Amino acid sequence: MAKKKKKDARKSGRKEAHAVPVKKKLKIDSGKAAKVLKSELVYAGKLFRVLAEDIREPNGKETFREVIRHGGSAVILAVDRRKSRKDPLVLIERQFRHAAQQYLYEVPAGKMEPNEDHLEAAKRELEEETGYTAKKWSKLVKYFASPGFLGEWMQVFLAEDLTAGEAHPEEDESFELQFVPLSELLRLIDTGKIRDGKTLIATMYYARMTGLDRR
Repeated sequence: MAKKKKKDARKSGRKEAHAVPVKKKLKIDSGKAAKVLKSELVYAGKLFRVLAEDIREPNGKETFREVIRHGGSAVILAVDRRKSRKDPLVLIERQFRHAAQQYLYEVPAGKMEPNEDHLEAAKRELEEETGYTAKKWSKLVKYFASPGFLGEWMQVFLAEDLTAGEAHPEEDESFELQFVPLSELLRLIDTGKIRDGKTLIATMYYARMTGLDRR
């Protein structure tokens, strides 16, 4: 009987009581920050801090949150279009990630130093990790990595007109570098072989922006 009522409602064009409104043009409203009622530093490390906080959200709801605070990161999509503009090469690092317990294939990225500009951080990280420098830099997209508990946001840059040089990675860093055609990188994404978030976002955003995602 319930199924028949729903079917009849659809036919008549009536809305269900629980229906979510459709926004044909979504107006982005970031709102205000929450009011922190109480904050306790649980852990302070080299890369981030962990805070336990009682807050009042903008809607008035009071709740408890555990938050990781991080200074932010710069992500670099380094692209070589000299051999092919339709299928450019993308610089990829193979790196072991202990937290993931496996090697991941990633675009270069790194944390920002205190008071460091995102672009300067991107230039520094690209040269340190890969040895490459770039003449042309442009912003692609900015995003929060995991906003449920992590305050870090990441700025993705496109680096073009590359020049090779000598890498100077930090002592705890070890990379295997390779250039991969964009079409191959998109194929690996389609088959679930690329599992790093920043690499998925940077690659797919670039492919869509340039129209090179038509495979």
